[in-house]
Amino acid sequence: MSYIREVTDDGIVDPKNEKAVVKPFVLSHGTLGCRDLAKTRKFYEEFLGLECVQHGVTSMVFRCGLKFHVVCVAIGEEYPSCHVHNHWGLDVQTRAEVDAAYEAAVKKQDEYGLAQIMTPEDHHGVYSFYFVDRDRNWWEIQHYPGFQDDDMFDFGDRFTPDGKPVGQENEPSPA
Repeated sequence: MSYIREVTDDGIVDPKNEKAVVKPFVLSHGTLGCRDLAKTRKFYEEFLGLECVQHGVTSMVFRCGLKFHVVCVAIGEEYPSCHVHNHWGLDVQTRAEVDAAYEAAVKKQDEYGLAQIMTPEDHHGVYSFYFVDRDRNWWEIQHYPGFQDDDMFDFGDRFTPDGKPVGQENEPSPA
């Protein structure tokens, strides 16, 4: 049995969108760009361990673990840099795997054209590190003890849209 089946027995969530204008049944895909499709695919498959399929002359899709795919479109050298807050996360089973991935990223930095590589640390409830690939996309390799998606939604809202803790919505803001 694969690890994903151990940490979550059901990859399906019933949408809670009864009051929405659009009532989608699934978030099916996302999109990111790249500069060179062949080099990007090599990196995704060999380093990141993603399943890739090239479905167009300038595009491919990739996925890992769940039936959600990302479309990667070759835009060329003009593809802009992203910010670390706009990153893609990959979960591994242990902290040691985060450390091993970090060491591999440093060792293979030139081979895969990796830019900034941050050191692993504990933050926002996970142990992880971030790095930038040759296409200026940010990635996070993380270990979370459990399945983060389940926990994030099980925990529910902790803050209101204006940044107040849930339960304190009616209290005045500090001056």
